[in-house]
Amino acid sequence: MVKAQVGEYRTDFAVGVNGGYMMSNIGFMPEVPQKMLGGLTGGLTMRYTCEKYFKSICAIVAEVNLAQTGWKEDIMDADRQPVYYADDAQQLNPLSYERKMTYVQIPLMARMGWGRERKGFQFFFQVGPQIGLFMSEKTSTNVVMGKGTANQRSSQVVAQDSMAVEKTFDYGIAAGLGLEFSHRKLGHFLIEGRYYYGLGDIYGNSKSDYFGRSNFGQIVIKATYLFDLVRTKNDKIK
Repeated sequence: MVKAQVGEYRTDFAVGVNGGYMMSNIGFMPEVPQKMLGGLTGGLTMRYTCEKYFKSICAIVAEVNLAQTGWKEDIMDADRQPVYYADDAQQLNPLSYERKMTYVQIPLMARMGWGRERKGFQFFFQVGPQIGLFMSEKTSTNVVMGKGTANQRSSQVVAQDSMAVEKTFDYGIAAGLGLEFSHRKLGHFLIEGRYYYGLGDIYGNSKSDYFGRSNFGQIVIKATYLFDLVRTKNDKIK
C-alpha cells in the first residue's frame, strides 16, 4: 500500500477579534530625527488551518484592522538639547511635532505553529503581505514656521511638516512571533509581537520630489481571541 499524503489534513476555521498597541515611524530620506509614535490598532481576525505537516501546524490568517500610525519628530540641537523659541526659552516648552494617521490595514499571512491545537499552548510564526488604505490624518504641534529659536535645530529637514499624505495606498511585509493558548470550549487566546516594513511611500519619490523615501516601520504588540466555527472531526487531535 502506498500513501502519498504525508501531512494530516485539517478543515478548522476560526474567527475573532484582535487589539493592541502600535509604535511607528517613517523612514524619510533625507532623514528626519524621530521618536516612536504610539497608537492603537484593532479589528477582525480569520484563520483557516489546513494541515499538520509532521509537527508543524499550517494555516492562513487574514485580518482587517483600523490602525493609528504616523511619526513623532525628535527636535533637538547639535548637543542633544531641546529646541525652544527665542522668546519662550524660559517657559520650558520645547518644540514638538507629531502626525497621526489612520489606516485600514489588511494583512494576509502564512502561519506555522508548533504545539497543542485543542488544549494547551502553541508557539507560532507568521509572515505575509499587508496592504493599507489611508483614511485620515491629524497634526499636533507647537511649531510656527518662520519663528526664530533660541538654539539651532540639528536637522533642517522640515518639508514634511506642511505636506499632506500624497499616496493613500500602502503595502509591505508583516511578520510576527507569538504564543497561543487553546481550550476546547473557551476558544483560542493569542499574544503576538509583530513588525511591519512598508515597501510603499506616503510621498512621491521621483527625482523631482523632495523625499526619495518615506515608508512605514511599525512594531505591534497585540492580543487576539478566536472561536471555532468549523472544527476537524478527529478525536486524536490534542
